[in-house]
Amino acid sequence: MIFVTVGTNETPFDRLLLATDRLETTEEIVAQHGSSAVRPARAVCVPFLSFDEMVAHVDRARVVVTHAGVGSILLALSRGHVPVVAPRLHRYGEAVDDHQVPLAHRLAERGLVTVVEDLDGGLAAAVAGERRVAAGAIGASRLADELRGELAALTADPRPPRR
Repeated sequence: MIFVTVGTNETPFDRLLLATDRLETTEEIVAQHGSSAVRPARAVCVPFLSFDEMVAHVDRARVVVTHAGVGSILLALSRGHVPVVAPRLHRYGEAVDDHQVPLAHRLAERGLVTVVEDLDGGLAAAVAGERRVAAGAIGASRLADELRGELAALTADPRPPRR
């Protein structure tokens, strides 16, 4: 099963859902579409899921496709997936800025995610392969430390402290 989640952001992520609809697969697709009006025709579509429901879908999935939200990425990683991550982009009105892009790329550099920004050309190839890691390969505390470090680096103020 391919599990697609756009998270709980109030801004629709139509680009990801439209790309999901274009996937040529007979595999089951479950799409958590949030506030978007787009419903991939071949997917089981749900607006929102409880945390326990998200865990159940992630556990059942062969591959997890998600926006670059920290919570969604962390859930996929904690359940043994290397998720396919599509950052929301400002130029498409999906986010107020491109804050998801540097996080996604830093995690990709560490082999923790596969980033797909060009959803028209890259989503099908990204979901084609198995995206799992060996159980225990990414320890929860190591992963939390890495994500904390990435978030701190992304949110650090480049200006020197005032005296």
